[in-house]
Amino acid sequence: MAWVVLIGSGLFEAVWASALARLGEEFRVGTLLVFLLACTISMGGLMVAMRDIPVGTAYAAWAGTGAVATVGYSILSGAESASVLRIVLVAVLIGCIAGLHLIGE
Repeated sequence: MAWVVLIGSGLFEAVWASALARLGEEFRVGTLLVFLLACTISMGGLMVAMRDIPVGTAYAAWAGTGAVATVGYSILSGAESASVLRIVLVAVLIGCIAGLHLIGE
């Protein structure tokens, strides 16, 4: 269950990162609220997951999940281009996160 919480909180990291980028472009209260809520959920989930997953593994998987989701969102929204190399590198990152889960402690 800790890994489900960890991956979910990593997805919320992508939400707050995207909201942060939008705040940098134009300040809006609604965007700030999305940022704060997503950040709270993301960090809270990371904290809960660290009860059962070692800190180094949890943090690496959380950050990697957020990075993969953020890149995916950026590609799908058209903010970044999709290249073969970018897709391969994101796939490698996904493989590394899965590997951390599989090797356990």
